[in-house]
Amino acid sequence: MEITTEAPVFSAASPIEAAYDQTVRDDIELFRRYALKFLAGEITDDQFRAQRLRRGIYGQRQPGVHMVRTKIPGGTLLASQLRQLARVADEFGGGKGHLTTRQNMQYHFIPLLKVPDVLHMLADARLTTREACYNTVRNVTGDPMSGLLPGEIFDVRPYAQQAAFAFLHKELTDSLPRKFKIAFSGYDSDPMISAIHDAGLTARIRVENGVEKRGFRLVVGGGLGPMPREAYELDEFLPVENLIPRIEAIIRLFNKHGNRGNKNKARLKFVIMERGWDWVKQTIEAEYEDILKNGGITPPTQIPEGFGGFASTPPPLGSGAQLPVIDARRPDPEFDRWLETNVQEQKHPGYAAVTVTVEQGNLTGDQMRGLARLAEDAGDGRIRVAIDQNLILGFIPVSNLHRVYAALKLLRLHDAGANEIEDVVTCPGAYSCNLALTKTMNLGAALRDSLRNHPDGLVRKLRIRSSGCPNACGQHWIGDIGFYGNARKIDGREVPYYMMLLGGGYDDKGIMRFGLAVQSIPARFAPEALNRVLDHYVANRLDGERFRDYVMRSKVDTFKKMTADLAKPAELFPELYQDWGDEISYSLQLGRGECAG
Repeated sequence: MEITTEAPVFSAASPIEAAYDQTVRDDIELFRRYALKFLAGEITDDQFRAQRLRRGIYGQRQPGVHMVRTKIPGGTLLASQLRQLARVADEFGGGKGHLTTRQNMQYHFIPLLKVPDVLHMLADARLTTREACYNTVRNVTGDPMSGLLPGEIFDVRPYAQQAAFAFLHKELTDSLPRKFKIAFSGYDSDPMISAIHDAGLTARIRVENGVEKRGFRLVVGGGLGPMPREAYELDEFLPVENLIPRIEAIIRLFNKHGNRGNKNKARLKFVIMERGWDWVKQTIEAEYEDILKNGGITPPTQIPEGFGGFASTPPPLGSGAQLPVIDARRPDPEFDRWLETNVQEQKHPGYAAVTVTVEQGNLTGDQMRGLARLAEDAGDGRIRVAIDQNLILGFIPVSNLHRVYAALKLLRLHDAGANEIEDVVTCPGAYSCNLALTKTMNLGAALRDSLRNHPDGLVRKLRIRSSGCPNACGQHWIGDIGFYGNARKIDGREVPYYMMLLGGGYDDKGIMRFGLAVQSIPARFAPEALNRVLDHYVANRLDGERFRDYVMRSKVDTFKKMTADLAKPAELFPELYQDWGDEISYSLQLGRGECAG
């Protein structure tokens, strides 16, 4: 079945729209009743937790408030939807929202009785939190550069959103052994990192009888967490018409054979580790044949408005009347640097894709509204969400780039260095998460400050990813440099530490390699440890040598020795016992985990 890339058009009375809206509203009110029962003591915390989590609502380490996560299926937002996200931020989220590494928007510190109102407000814009958490098919991620750049195989967003809607609110996917993650890439470079997903799909074209046929390379069983695993190839070429039944077959296997007794071994990767790939592949084939013979989840041919707004209407090349008026003739080194790192020419002559660097994914409501306005004034009215916590504006006329930069500067979103070493990816960490050991975002800010405008070109191309605990929400395993939080005692007092990893990411043969653990460093010394490694890399790398190859050649012992004095400091000072951003002594506090990898 071929599905169109055009945005579906529905009237207010469209049956699919009406049915979808009624289902969503009924589910929100059902949650409200559960919340009232919980607060009245009529159901236990365990009974309420499953209802809360499957609707995208997490507990925080702060009592009485919650984190609410809304999905952005396929990573594309309409400007009107971003405005609604801004409204939620201002009315319920303390004026802020947080972009995650899975194309979600999170809000923190929301009282439980306010949550249903948040859910209704999101539903008004065709956004949902349903199954953004819990043991479900999580947000289906899609390549944010789809439909924009040269070299694209085809636009994968319609297929990502078809999968998102196919598996939303279904009995099969409502209570799996653990979470299940799906990603779609539209380029050979695999920007969505299919290797770390339960089902990772990369676009492929095959010519049959002189006709081009669309399909996907499908890999299965990847994941991070404390024990990372690269996915296995299931299909070298899966025709697009078989997409939904094939993924359903994988989910059926996982549902039947995943470990429901031990959540630390419940992901699909553990089924493969324990049963073997040959058994898993044969079982998937058996489930697939049963679906083809007896039926399964019906692939949707239409999806509700807001799920499927792909069709862009590029602005005229001379438009942009609402943009700031500037003198583009004056030299501006900051603009030149931004142009180099944050702008890519599209496959459409005269247009460019602009990456908006969002520091660690944190946006204010005013910034969201400004970006929505900018997308409409200068682009195609859409905002694309990247998995590195940045945003992308497509179809910007090249002639308007100076003025778009000026508009971003007014929003304080004009930083250069997108996808470079200073563009640090982090999870929220101990700011709100029950499992986090350290305040990752504060470390990210410290690293960014120490690395901004690094003079070495190859160093600038490296990426840092950091998590507040071993569960890898910040994807520390796949960064050129990774950090994850832990804790130790010095003289009987707790000290925040970070394990430093080096050399993660795809190698030159396209194989996913996970970072090598060097050693744990006190949080306050993490920037110094990294700077020592980078100085050594600049001084000792071979001509054009990739960072991972340099790490493997140098060996872990080299890095252990160069940071040994930091790992076990001889000089103790008050800040050593404080996490980044704190003025009080560090204290290890953990709650019940609800979002572990």
